[in-house]
Amino acid sequence: MSQAPQANRGPVVTPVRVVIGLCLAAPFVAMMWVGSYAKTDPEFAGIPFFYWYQMAWVVISTALTMVAYKLWQRDQRARRGGGGQ
Repeated sequence: MSQAPQANRGPVVTPVRVVIGLCLAAPFVAMMWVGSYAKTDPEFAGIPFFYWYQMAWVVISTALTMVAYKLWQRDQRARRGGGGQ
């Protein structure tokens, strides 16, 4: 049996998928670029910048991952439904 090609799949790289990739890559880039936060000033509530910056990215990463997940779900529903919402 031969399988018919799936014509309604659409392009693999879409603007939504690019945003998803950026949401997932941003925390990684922010944490790997140590030179941008390897300092003590400005302090926040007596906590050096080096520490509170990293802790802030825990919250930011959670939010960005949630956004990426919701966008992925919406993208998959749209692809299964033929492009309509």
